[in-house]
Amino acid sequence: MSLLKERARTKVLPSPVTGQEIVLVGVIAVLWAALAVSTPAFLTAGSIQPLLVATAPVALVGVGMTIVIITGGIDVSVGAAIMVCSVITAKVLVNADVNLGAAVLISVLSGAALGLVNGVLIAYGRVHAIIITFGTANLFMWLGLQIFGSGTVNGIPATLAFFGRGQEGRTLGVPHAFLVTILITAAAWWWLRHTAGGRHFFAIGGDTQAARLAGVRVQRRVLLAYVITGVLVGLASCFVIAQGTSTLDQSVGSGKELAVIAAVVIGGTSIMGGRGSVLGTLLGALLVQTVSSGVTQLGWRSQLSDLFVGIFIIVAVGADLLRARARRSR
Repeated sequence: MSLLKERARTKVLPSPVTGQEIVLVGVIAVLWAALAVSTPAFLTAGSIQPLLVATAPVALVGVGMTIVIITGGIDVSVGAAIMVCSVITAKVLVNADVNLGAAVLISVLSGAALGLVNGVLIAYGRVHAIIITFGTANLFMWLGLQIFGSGTVNGIPATLAFFGRGQEGRTLGVPHAFLVTILITAAAWWWLRHTAGGRHFFAIGGDTQAARLAGVRVQRRVLLAYVITGVLVGLASCFVIAQGTSTLDQSVGSGKELAVIAAVVIGGTSIMGGRGSVLGTLLGALLVQTVSSGVTQLGWRSQLSDLFVGIFIIVAVGADLLRARARRSR
């Protein structure tokens, strides 16, 4: 009987891998092949490892952003939140003798607090997420600049080297930051797909009122989505610090919100809510970073990277609208 129940439950779940994710794998493979032909150094460890390290923070925050967008929300404050978490953690590393675990905990708790602010205002304030997070983005930016003071944070020790670009930051040649990102993505994929709590996010994004009538605690779930994003922002901030030098300046986190949202949308998550995949977001982040790295290695103007990513976003949104129209016409 339990086997029959499991088979029946599996039938109502979407395919574990979407068509858009298969297309993304193909696009990335073609790009890597083209870049390998154009610049033979591309497929070397010295090129791929930095690419994976740079992909990790965007993909990690993208996991939280995917959950937020699935519920029908959005968070444009993640770039400013990275700035706050990074400067707090960097100041602690410089002024106190803390180990790796304590530094990560401080950054994660800082991110969770910022996510909690967003979550409470959005879940219980009944104001659209883009309005709230646009306001908190400016608030977080002001807070970060106040903590920075008028200068940079200098002399940051190598406590977070475990997540960095050096030899300490790799196992069997794979960067730890990317490995952690894959593990968290896999856990989030399983949670969203195979647990009732995870599927509640899709129900909220599909029809909030119907989800509430079905017994889903909508406000708590929405609050949780933003807290998760904040926690992942805190961890990603450790990656950002580890990938830099011993100096942190006020530009940290700048533009990250756009890169994260681009990765989520390109990965196939519907900007209208109700559908999405963290696996697609990981692939979207890898595609965005491949384009950026490829443009740099080919010696092209950096603006072309933004152009190509913009084209990918338009194609992804167009494909999503066509799929939505096809579903409505059935």
